[in-house]
Amino acid sequence: MTTSTTGIGLGSIPDWRDRSTALAAGLVAAGKLSSPQWRAAVENVPRHLFVPRFYRHRDGRMITFSADDPRTRQEWADTVYTNTALVTLVDQDEHAGPVFLSSSSTPGLMTRMLEALDIHDGHTVLEIGTGTGLNAAWLTHRLGDKHVYSIDIEPGLVDTARARLAQLGYRPTLVTGDGSAGLPDHAPFDRIIATCSVPSIPWAWIEQTHIGGRILADVRAGTNAGNLVHLTRTARDRAEGNFDATGATFMSLRHHPGADSRIPYTRTSTDLPATTSTTTRDPRTPWTQPVVWFLAAMHLGSSYRIGYAGDPNDGPRAATITTPDGSRAEITLATDRRGHHTVRETGPVRLWRHVEHAHHIWDQAGQPPWNRLGLLVTPDKQTIYVDTIDAPLATIQPT
Repeated sequence: MTTSTTGIGLGSIPDWRDRSTALAAGLVAAGKLSSPQWRAAVENVPRHLFVPRFYRHRDGRMITFSADDPRTRQEWADTVYTNTALVTLVDQDEHAGPVFLSSSSTPGLMTRMLEALDIHDGHTVLEIGTGTGLNAAWLTHRLGDKHVYSIDIEPGLVDTARARLAQLGYRPTLVTGDGSAGLPDHAPFDRIIATCSVPSIPWAWIEQTHIGGRILADVRAGTNAGNLVHLTRTARDRAEGNFDATGATFMSLRHHPGADSRIPYTRTSTDLPATTSTTTRDPRTPWTQPVVWFLAAMHLGSSYRIGYAGDPNDGPRAATITTPDGSRAEITLATDRRGHHTVRETGPVRLWRHVEHAHHIWDQAGQPPWNRLGLLVTPDKQTIYVDTIDAPLATIQPT
């Protein structure tokens, strides 16, 4: 399932220009596109060349939708020019099932990010995460070949993207490698955009950005835990900026080709007794309070799992958090007469205390939304603050 082809042409969707023009108009109407230059890129770059197939879960299995399959061709054509994220590269894990390795992001998110970077003629841009090559195509349409660089860990993705771009006469510099290291041989850059998530901002990205240059990346502690942050390199040894007001989610940056190695989950040791407590905090915090969950997840480790427990016929009865060491917290959705949820925990670590602590510091800070949170990045420390660096909230350990 991990192979991809470039064997479709502009004529595969004869009315693609009408479709791309309609897509651009829809993004304008939705407030996700305003620049004439980026609108021209959306209208003139055929998305279907970069997404000859995509994958979706349907009826309990993974379905391939492609240009060369008559059974799915129409749905492929109807979907590819919509404001929809499409999974484009999948591997199979024998234990965990399908593993998504690459996707074509929602066009509206892509245009919103490109406009937020405030790119101007003559700027040199580095993209972390080539993926399908569509974002590189938009950048090249806007800036020209010599101003666009892109890196991805998957050799097949890079080769395929290069071929697709060449079909349109675009020849930006594409490199296979670990995106966390940037591209020092081509630095410095005016802008860096990451279309993958990172647990902390790699210092190499700061070093490879001009002072005054901008970086836009998704900082993510784990599932449901993170957001885009807009950074400006303000000095040789620092970059800072605010988190985005709205949400965005990207696949994690990988340091090796292929599927991520999976951390095994163990059974809880029987000699560690369960504990029971109560809480007034909403057990649905991972889904309802994104800032709180971000603060909590930084202490849980990125390999935690969240979900619900209950009977399939009766619906969920509790929210759950589990970690690979066998620790588990189960918090009832229903409350007792006093308005308390019951927390039952097993394993070596009491996980719910991290959520309680995150709620506490968020409350103490005045319950700030995302856009009141800032991030200061220095060579040895990354600090989350509220409004001003004089009000630090948490520290991200650089990886």
